[in-house]
Amino acid sequence: MILLSPFDMFYLSSRFYFLRTVWRIILPLQAITFPDFFLADIFTSMSKVFSDLERSVCRMVNRQVATIAWFEADSICGSHSVAIPLVLVFPYLWRFFQCLRQYKDTKEKTCLFNALKYSTAIPVIFLSALKYHVYPDQWVGFYRPLWLISSVVNSLYSFYWDIKRDWDLSILTRIFMFKNPSIWTNLLYGQNWVFYWVLGSNLVLRCTWTYKLSAHLRHNYLTVFTIAALEILRRWQWVFFRVENEWNKMTAKQNLEMSSDMPSEGDRLLDSSNHTV
Repeated sequence: MILLSPFDMFYLSSRFYFLRTVWRIILPLQAITFPDFFLADIFTSMSKVFSDLERSVCRMVNRQVATIAWFEADSICGSHSVAIPLVLVFPYLWRFFQCLRQYKDTKEKTCLFNALKYSTAIPVIFLSALKYHVYPDQWVGFYRPLWLISSVVNSLYSFYWDIKRDWDLSILTRIFMFKNPSIWTNLLYGQNWVFYWVLGSNLVLRCTWTYKLSAHLRHNYLTVFTIAALEILRRWQWVFFRVENEWNKMTAKQNLEMSSDMPSEGDRLLDSSNHTV
């Protein structure tokens, strides 16, 4: 209700900007700007959240709340529901079509490789959902190996893209150089351990899906919560380095001394459509 409130309270302009960006993500009929693909990338980390919301709404509509049906995997709104993989795949499809749209505008082949990255998540989602619709022998002997291969390809491809394209390690040497240095920036700037942490933690957190290989961990609520929290950490880390990298690339094209009539840093970052998705 607060998000949709038309009254000038609780950051009205920011709320409307957010809603406008969401609309542009759902219908990528215009040139893709930095906020469009930036927020859409964050949505890919929220796929589990979206599926949980769909499941909760479904159970409320079908009056399965606070009943034994809430825990039944084969209930109308359980893991057997076709809606679950469809909701999970939507964020990846949004990014996929954004990449195609940018290729249409820029003709850069990099956009197609980026679209390919998001397409590798689709077989992972649907093969995982297929587990509830095939016989156990079929799953173990055929579909499970396909799911494992698809998951490994998606994780390694995404890891490579994070490091090479989204972050660009050649620029990371300047990410902690701020206008007003503090004790924290002095501790972090130019330190090799920062790079090792970024590489190692991103790779490990890209492979947290391996917990599903354990039947015990897969159905442990504490484990699922922990994995979701780790994904928040990984995405926050990605956001930090992604924004810093984008800003460094933009400022690298400008002279060191900017004239006073140029737009502010925030306006340039939010409004410019000259970005590599």
